[in-house]
Amino acid sequence: MHLKLHQSQIKKESHITVSGSKSESNRLLLLQAQYPKISISNLSDSDDSHVMQKGLSGHFDVVDIHHAGTAMRFLTAYFSTQPKKEVVLTGSERMKERPIKILVDALKNLGADITYMENDGCPPLKILGKELVKDKVTLNAHVSSQYISALLLVAPKLKNGLELTLKGAITSVPYIKMTLSLLEQIGVNTTFKDNVITVSPKPVLDKEIEIIVESDWSSASYFYSIVAMSPIGSKIALSSYKKNSLQGDSELETIYQQFGVQTSFKKNTITLEKTSEVTLEKGVELNLVNCPDIAQTIAVTCLGLGISCNLVGLHTLRIKETDRLQALKTEIEKLGGQIDITDNSLKLHASNKLLRNIEINTYNDHRMAMAFAPLALKTDILIKNAYVVTKSYKAFWDDLKTLGFKISQ
Repeated sequence: MHLKLHQSQIKKESHITVSGSKSESNRLLLLQAQYPKISISNLSDSDDSHVMQKGLSGHFDVVDIHHAGTAMRFLTAYFSTQPKKEVVLTGSERMKERPIKILVDALKNLGADITYMENDGCPPLKILGKELVKDKVTLNAHVSSQYISALLLVAPKLKNGLELTLKGAITSVPYIKMTLSLLEQIGVNTTFKDNVITVSPKPVLDKEIEIIVESDWSSASYFYSIVAMSPIGSKIALSSYKKNSLQGDSELETIYQQFGVQTSFKKNTITLEKTSEVTLEKGVELNLVNCPDIAQTIAVTCLGLGISCNLVGLHTLRIKETDRLQALKTEIEKLGGQIDITDNSLKLHASNKLLRNIEINTYNDHRMAMAFAPLALKTDILIKNAYVVTKSYKAFWDDLKTLGFKISQ
């Protein structure tokens, strides 16, 4: 379904409650499957988390994770460690193009039994679960952190734990630290020194543990963008967030100060307020290697404000739900912007030109739909396949209406 977003202005003040972090939820769901004494509150209501729950239920010999890359990687590691469990793990046509060889090779080095059913290096996978007793593996660090987290999440259930050596510069360190922090919260001993991570074995939990999932900072990024494009004095309060977050995208608090947005914390709520106009003659320069999921949001914010940006550290965006760098280039140019991309970066040129009534393709990518939506504060746009947002944020369009956006089918 397509949605028409008419040029709008948000209410002076609004309050939105955002669903739990997809990143935290999916990690905790896998840990809960291994340790049933874990209970989870404020779980993400995203499609990705529902897919994780369904896959972990154990009721299916063929598990279809659709577009959910996190689920593909985490479930590959999980099913590999389940003795005598035979599963075919598959997904959408795009998922069958996304590489998983690095993770599969690492698991095979630990003794896993995994076979490619179609194209070498990509899903679908046939997995025959078994007890893995090897405890040392090396991985290229310049890859998706989800490969690393997948190994770490199953590590405490391995007979001898795991020593994981990472070669080269590490991508998305905050997501690795999130995984280790959640392991430590359930009593697993870990170390992360230089480029070596160790996880001690923990066969069972000693006691019941409840973990409350923080709301999703990636989802908060769209509200930062909205406030940045709104008049001075505009405020949006978001629940439920922590000052000392595990999520790498909490860098938004610092990044959006450049756009005149200040963040205040009170209990479990953050308030975003536009306090000044943007005066960035030289544009925005950012290395997003630790938080690449907010690159689309930032690029569109800059487009809406008519300022330039040079974003680097984006090498993982090529293998997401779509090639996000190429998708950004295509859609921004349709709106009248000028953008250059490489395998690792994008450069948006400053321009006050913003065309009206442009149709934005979303490429089955939830973040494309949500990143471009704030432009309705500047012009009329149409978002194609708008309900792709349910992958991570089911209430997104309803929440925009709450803010004052005028949306029609």
